[in-house]
Amino acid sequence: MDTVELEKQASRKLKLSAKTTMTIAERLYTQGFISYPRTETNIFPKEMDLANIVQTQTGDQRWGGFCGRILNEWNGPNPRQGKKSDQAHPPIHPIKHTDNLQGDEARVYEFIVRHFLACVSKDAVGAETTVNIDIAGEKFVGHGLSVRERNYLEVYIYERWSDKEIIDYSQTREFQPTSIDMLDSSTEPPRLLTEADLISLMDKHGIGTDATHAEHIETVKSREYVFTEERDKLVPGKLAMALVEGYDGMGFSMSKPNLRAALETDLVDICEGRKTKDEVLQEQIETYKQVFQAAMDQVNKLDRATQHVLEEDPADDGGGGGWDGGGGG
Repeated sequence: MDTVELEKQASRKLKLSAKTTMTIAERLYTQGFISYPRTETNIFPKEMDLANIVQTQTGDQRWGGFCGRILNEWNGPNPRQGKKSDQAHPPIHPIKHTDNLQGDEARVYEFIVRHFLACVSKDAVGAETTVNIDIAGEKFVGHGLSVRERNYLEVYIYERWSDKEIIDYSQTREFQPTSIDMLDSSTEPPRLLTEADLISLMDKHGIGTDATHAEHIETVKSREYVFTEERDKLVPGKLAMALVEGYDGMGFSMSKPNLRAALETDLVDICEGRKTKDEVLQEQIETYKQVFQAAMDQVNKLDRATQHVLEEDPADDGGGGGWDGGGGG
């Protein structure tokens, strides 16, 4: 588990924001309970003594017995390796055992321990079943799983194959339906993004790093571009929708990830010696000057978007809109 995975999974499994998760993880690190939480590595170094890490957790009543199975029944830890390494820090893992934590600290620590133990244990084994049903000439298809060996699922309580389980139809040729219902329904809009979804998209498009994702999300929240609903659903604010509509109306990609992603790529190029700091600085300033000038030339489109989305009257100042040079932060 690297930093991005910790942020995403804590959002999904624990309903904690990325900022809260990282604050807690850093506190656990400074107390010596977990490894350094800011890492891009998901490959365990060969020299790491994984068996000793598992051994430190054997006394816990919640997962101690599972640790014994890893060490004794399954011939020791056998992690599925990832594909990334920053050559600096290992994947996030527990350092020492504790059962004295409280609240969200305890929840994050427990999640990190359980995730580590699941990672170094055996895969679960299941069989996928597809059932084709013919009822009076109408064809139906059902899908499900039957679990053969639970293995890592025994310790990783955040994932349940039982939600997908289906009975064994291998010997069944005919059955009597308990009911046949005709239900009215309609199409629905896409669901709101969660923080986990947003972090995945930021990672995919090269926005931010493992160290800055949480800060970026907190920034758009504090500026009220987005609001949080049901603890993890991100709801766009009217100001954000007005800016996106206005920038899209200008015909360039201020509302898209391209500009920021290009800067992030340039920063990596500096680190790896392909570009100099001065070269990148000059290129980026010139790019943003051009974008700023294009925005100023079409600022009336931002004004119209603001009127439309915020339901306000546009400013009448001879074409300048209601926007000054310092309002675009």
